Amino acid sequence: MPELAVDQSHTDTRKHVGVHAERVSHVSSTNYPGHYPNEDHSWDLERFKKGLTVKIERLSSRSIEFDLVGVDASIANAYRRILLAEVPTICVERVYVWDNTSVVVDEVLAQRIGLVPLNVDPALMDMKQTQNDQATDRNTLVFRLQVACERRKNAPKDTTDPNKLYTNHEVLSSHFNWVPQGEQEIVMADNPPAPTNPNIVLTKLRPGQGVDMELHAVKGVGKDHAKFCPVATASYRLLPLVILNPKKPVPPELAEQFQKCFSPGVIRVDPRTKAVSVDNKKTRMETMSREVYRHPDFEGCVQLARVRDHFLFSIESEGFYPPQRLLPEAIAVMRAKIATIKRAAETLLNNGDNLGDVEMADA
Repeated sequence: MPELAVDQSHTDTRKHVGVHAERVSHVSSTNYPGHYPNEDHSWDLERFKKGLTVKIERLSSRSIEFDLVGVDASIANAYRRILLAEVPTICVERVYVWDNTSVVVDEVLAQRIGLVPLNVDPALMDMKQTQNDQATDRNTLVFRLQVACERRKNAPKDTTDPNKLYTNHEVLSSHFNWVPQGEQEIVMADNPPAPTNPNIVLTKLRPGQGVDMELHAVKGVGKDHAKFCPVATASYRLLPLVILNPKKPVPPELAEQFQKCFSPGVIRVDPRTKAVSVDNKKTRMETMSREVYRHPDFEGCVQLARVRDHFLFSIESEGFYPPQRLLPEAIAVMRAKIATIKRAAETLLNNGDNLGDVEMADA
């Protein structure tokens, strides 16, 4: 896919957010009907499709960076908030403690267990409508956590390494043992439920200590508890612009000092002529520290800005979802919300006179 083209020759107040020494300008979008005389800015689906772009810049097993271009900040922020609060996951909700002789008290250990991410597809589970709903094989997963620490009989006498002295001296997330209920063994045969990271330390034990617990995992969303959040972080920033003024070039003797005012790689200096230029492919690395504005010698040589509808997303997955699936999941949640609003609006339109006061149900 070709590079996303961005005009860096001048500042366009319709498209760019101005970044100045002590303030920002032209923050709000102005492409709506009635703002500019004799111009039609009514929303058009074909024009929106033509301007919309999603491009993956970096992808790993646990994180993704992508560009979302051609949408308003309200839409980009809605996706970010949905990722944090409304994409469902599976986590341990109830802990039944039969025995716990570790140094960590029951409540703290239960809270630590609840924060362990599980590799369970939420689509295979139903969400409980209330906390007191009956647990079934459709809405609850059961795990057993049984660990007891013992001293090794043949341990060296001169060692202090707990790995050589004891067995099970740490309670790890890998000690979760799934206990299938009903049809779960058939439905989840291809991917048995387990923690995504088997090496999370929950507590430490010494000989004579142990834990024996039953764990019930359910489907939930981040707005109910942070443990259900499918991402470690989800953030975005606007694409930076570094716009050089051709009428006032940077003095050659100050080229290297000018280069150091920006993130590495953003500014190029010709080794022979000392002419300064901007590497458009690396401007996304600029932190917009505005260091260049502190130097009187560079006044008028450069203008900093950001592209108002070009969002650089960074998402780290911390659960079942591979990172490239998170944005489609957020879009699905938003579409469901829009469908709910549409149905309510159509009901009001068709039967508004007979409904009286209308109460909106949760989506």
